[in-house]
Amino acid sequence: MRAAAVRGASRHVLVWVLGSFVVVPLLYAVVSGFKTTGDLTTDPAGLPHPWKVSNYTGILSSDTFWRQIGNSVLIAVATTLITVAAAALAAFAFARYAFRGREFFFTLFAAGLMFPPAVAVLPLFVLLRSFGLLDNPLGVILPQAAFALPMTLIILRSFFRTIPAELEEAAVMDGCGRFGFFWRILLPMARPALGTVSVLAIVTSWNNFLLPLLVLGGQKWQTIPVGIQQFQGQYATNYALVIAYIVLAMIPAIAFYSVAERQLIGGLTAGATKG
Repeated sequence: MRAAAVRGASRHVLVWVLGSFVVVPLLYAVVSGFKTTGDLTTDPAGLPHPWKVSNYTGILSSDTFWRQIGNSVLIAVATTLITVAAAALAAFAFARYAFRGREFFFTLFAAGLMFPPAVAVLPLFVLLRSFGLLDNPLGVILPQAAFALPMTLIILRSFFRTIPAELEEAAVMDGCGRFGFFWRILLPMARPALGTVSVLAIVTSWNNFLLPLLVLGGQKWQTIPVGIQQFQGQYATNYALVIAYIVLAMIPAIAFYSVAERQLIGGLTAGATKG
C-alpha cells in the first residue's frame, strides 16, 4: 500500500512539474503583454505597473488582426475538408478491395512522409506561378492538402481495415452498394479516426508559416503566423506589444485544442485498441 501511494504521489509530482514547463511560460507571456518595454527591461519578472491594457485592446480593435485570423480559419478548414475527403475515399479503396498494384500505390503515398515540404518549395512555387495561384488562398490550400494526404491516408486505412468484412457483406445483401456502405456505414463508424485526422490537419495548417509566406505576397490573404512575423518587423522595439500580439494569436489555437483534445486522444486510443 505504501509503495503504491509513493508511486501515485510521484506520478502526480511529475505531472505538475511537466505541466509547469508549459503553463508558466504562457502565464509569463500573458502578464508581459500588459507591460511596457521599459518594464520588461528593468523588471522582467515583476508585475506590470501600471497594467497597460491598451496593448491588447489596440490589437483587438485592428481590422488586420481579425482578417488574418479569418484567413487562417478559412485556409485551415478548406485544407481539412479536401484532405479528409480525398484520403477517406483512397483509404476505403486501399483497405477494403484487392487490386493489382495496391500495395505499390499505397507505398508511393506513404513515401510522401519522407519528403518535407521545404524540399519542394522551389518547384512548387514555379508550378503555382504557372497556374496563376500566387497570392491566392488555393495556392496554399491545395499544397497543404497534398502534403497532409500521406499521414491521413495511413491513419484512415488502418482504421478502415478493422471494420469486419461480414458487416459489408450484410450491407450488400440488404441492397447497399459500395458507395452506400462507405457513406452510410463506414464513415459514421470511423468518426473517431476522422476527428483525429481533422484535428491534425487543422493544427498543421494553422501553424504553417513557410508556404503562406511564399505564396501570399499581399496583405489581403495573410495568415496569422505571417502576420506575427510582419508585426514583429513593424514594432521591433516595442517588445511588450509584440508579446501581446503573439498571445492573442495563440488563443484560437489553444481554444480549439482544448475543445478537440478529447476527440484527438480518443481517436488515437481507438485506433491503437482496434489495431
